[in-house]
Amino acid sequence: MGLSFSSFTTSNIPTLYQAPSPAYLSVHSQDDPNNTERTTMTAFLETHCPSLFKPFHPAWWLNSGHLQTAYCVFGDFTKVDKIVYDRKLLRLLDGGTIGLDFTPPVSERTVKDDVPIIVVLHGLTGGSYESYVRGILVPAVTPKDDGGLGFRGVVVNFRGCAGVPLTSAQLYSAGHTDDLRQALIYISKAYPNAPLVGVGFSLGANVLVRYLSEEGNRSRLQSGCALGCPWNLVNNSDRLQSNWFRRQLYSKGMGGNLVKLLQRHLEELATFGPDSRLTAKLPELFAIKSPTLLQVDARVTSIAGGSSPPFPFPTAHDYYKWASSHHCLPDVQVPLLAINAADDPIVHEVPLEVGRNGRVVLFLTKGGGHLGWFESSDHWREVQRWVTRPVYEWLRATAESLVPDLERPRDIVERDGWISEVGRDNLGVKELANAGHVDGAHGDSGLLAGL
Repeated sequence: MGLSFSSFTTSNIPTLYQAPSPAYLSVHSQDDPNNTERTTMTAFLETHCPSLFKPFHPAWWLNSGHLQTAYCVFGDFTKVDKIVYDRKLLRLLDGGTIGLDFTPPVSERTVKDDVPIIVVLHGLTGGSYESYVRGILVPAVTPKDDGGLGFRGVVVNFRGCAGVPLTSAQLYSAGHTDDLRQALIYISKAYPNAPLVGVGFSLGANVLVRYLSEEGNRSRLQSGCALGCPWNLVNNSDRLQSNWFRRQLYSKGMGGNLVKLLQRHLEELATFGPDSRLTAKLPELFAIKSPTLLQVDARVTSIAGGSSPPFPFPTAHDYYKWASSHHCLPDVQVPLLAINAADDPIVHEVPLEVGRNGRVVLFLTKGGGHLGWFESSDHWREVQRWVTRPVYEWLRATAESLVPDLERPRDIVERDGWISEVGRDNLGVKELANAGHVDGAHGDSGLLAGL
């Protein structure tokens, strides 16, 4: 069951969707933190995340989903939410490389090894520089004495994104979760006593939901937060393609971003040979002027967007059907907060029934666009992201107040210098190098940020 946004309520208070039968969570007692008590998901939210139940008023000059999304893409965020990362490059067993950006950097201040860690997954062609990522991480990693949470943050930059080298004939995708899985193995090995909570944006939200469903009760993340998740990729793609305006603006914008990302790695792509999964159809793709996202996914993502099997897929439609996350919600076993905007021009349908899973809640805001949620700040010329406050509250609550009801994750083992999990011989990760500092306020020039 999905939602047609034309029927959405006119209230500015986000609408809560949840399962008919409540789930009960174990939390530390507010009277005595050494004791635990049981509470429903709704009561947990009302107590710890009050911002979710307050109105969101879009800035008057950003009063539509298109304007909110455009500001996310074209707004200047270089002077706000400044952040610096320590980058670690990780080689994966299949030859691929991902980049983990940790903050705060070691040179800036020392953080205890057992403090909670926020694991962030960016959008389609983004990275740790994205303004929506920094907007969440900056207040979360700010020291408690300065009004923050004092947490550690780490952004998982997908293969080829945000300056990460492309070292195998495989990309990432909305459905492939092994790169996240291997990043979490590495993080858990480095910080075995730190609670891990996950936040995903757009494509990264889809990866997060699928990971949580696949891992079930043995998830290394004890909670998740999915922002702007595309959910039903088939229906959302059909809608983008059926509307001229959305096809020209959004589908071609996202498709163009993926083409530019690939073009930045032409030297690396040449080393894989013309007949590899990743390169075989690149000449055909590059010959298309302004390709849509569907055209890129048909020639690249559906073929090389993950390991084989299940890749390659016969068509982009087959890939979308497999990679969708709405049908995965029944298997999620940790508390999951999802927030979508009803006027999101990219995401048309959201799972109102939340998989009939009491651990999953979905909040829909009337406005906000795609990863926008901009509201007026105290200064009339400036805006701030409404979504920062409820996500901040959720991260604090699930990292500090929640008592996870999970089984022990698979044991981590080391084999010939590779870190992996018992029973998963196809996975393995090792640190290549500490790649130094990354200035989070400056991203990939030429790419449309926020998409």
